Amino acid sequence: MTDLFDYFVVFAEMRTGSNFLETNLNAITGVSCHGEAFNPHFIGYPNRDDLLGVTQEMREQDPGALLSRIKGSATAGGLAGFRYFHDHDPRILDLALEDPRCAKIILTRNPLESYVSWKIARATGQWKLTDVKRRKEAQARFDSAEFSQHVADLQAFQVTLLNRLQKSGQSAFYLAYEDLQSLEVMNGLAQWLGMSGRLEALDASLKPQNPAPLRSKVENPTEMAAALAEMDHFNLGRSPNFEPRRGPAVPSYVAGAVTPLLYLPIKGGPEAEVTAWMAQLDQGAGEELQSRMNQKQLRHWKRHHPGFRSFTVLRHPAARVHAAFCRRVLAKGGESYGNIRETLRRQFKLPLPKGGPDVSYSVADHRAAFSQFLTFLQANLAGQTSIRVDADWASQSQALLGLAELGAPDLVLREEELGEALPALAQRLGSASPGRPQRAAADQPYPLAAIWDAALEKQVSSLYQRDYMMFGFAPWVAGPEG
Repeated sequence: MTDLFDYFVVFAEMRTGSNFLETNLNAITGVSCHGEAFNPHFIGYPNRDDLLGVTQEMREQDPGALLSRIKGSATAGGLAGFRYFHDHDPRILDLALEDPRCAKIILTRNPLESYVSWKIARATGQWKLTDVKRRKEAQARFDSAEFSQHVADLQAFQVTLLNRLQKSGQSAFYLAYEDLQSLEVMNGLAQWLGMSGRLEALDASLKPQNPAPLRSKVENPTEMAAALAEMDHFNLGRSPNFEPRRGPAVPSYVAGAVTPLLYLPIKGGPEAEVTAWMAQLDQGAGEELQSRMNQKQLRHWKRHHPGFRSFTVLRHPAARVHAAFCRRVLAKGGESYGNIRETLRRQFKLPLPKGGPDVSYSVADHRAAFSQFLTFLQANLAGQTSIRVDADWASQSQALLGLAELGAPDLVLREEELGEALPALAQRLGSASPGRPQRAAADQPYPLAAIWDAALEKQVSSLYQRDYMMFGFAPWVAGPEG
């Protein structure tokens, strides 16, 4: 520990140069950086069983204990720390931001460059490069909606850091990706940390993985350029540190081709069925639904559709959380959250079949696994786990608050009333013969009705008590689809 700080944290993201920064920090006498100490899927580094004698299970129970070990691991007059990304354990974020004895280092990179680098690393499986001869090549495919979400995540986290530091009267040491190549800046960081040691040269073991121009690293550069042209360049330019907080995920909105209807989906609801119904409304008009919009495109659509109506759809919490469990956790591959699934299976002991459900997976197995998932969510929704609160199982009342930041829907429907309400709404907006939206298919491998009982109802109603209270949900009863 130094006179200035007890420990440090590097706030960064994937593909921002944080590995290179850690390597150089560790080369400063007295400094030790312990990797991604609070990554929910591993501890410190992949394939490690523990960090400083703390296992991943111990950390999950008490993250503060690992933080204390990190502080205590520094040599006399030295300083220890770790790297923290926006999706790491949120319990540690509060501890670090509220502690003025924690040195905050904030590393940023142009979001387009970090996005393309991330796509290439995923395609090649190569996340570090120490030998140029072993470099793997690939081109990224630019996805407008995915990039918009990437920028939104970065902006939200950076604004959180900025605002929390402002409110507590603290300052941070800011580094851009390009600063990592400056020996003077790195030694300035050492001085700011209160360390007497200095670097004589930067580490040469890690090599740039994708040094080519950005356009050549993308397989669809024309599509990328067109998508970027529709974005607000001033906001993008300010995204590393100063972008104001954005509203909800606009790329998920669905706007009518002719009928002036705007659907604001709540994750975990009947998104596919409602979108398919909207597509049929204007079939033959020669235009397609608009989706994957940014805020500029949404404003343009609204201006050109005066009198439009916006709506969202609520699903009963029991049906919604069961669908999320089947699609995102129980199944393997497809829409499953692979990393979260494995962490739930290993760390939280969810009785999930390793390779996904097969013929040996019984109704009793399904009920046990679902009930254990609800137990996990009780802690997850209370902010007591390192795994993110995913939009598919976050409360719908919270989702509606998020939608309201940009403009609340003027109609909130229930899933069970869509067959009557949506055709009536479309007729009022000029649609001659709107059909009915299809019902959502039963969950696989077993529908909720096959396992539902009073004990599960008690778990779900306790878990989503606010949704039950705000929206008046009654105990769940199986519909015609089971």
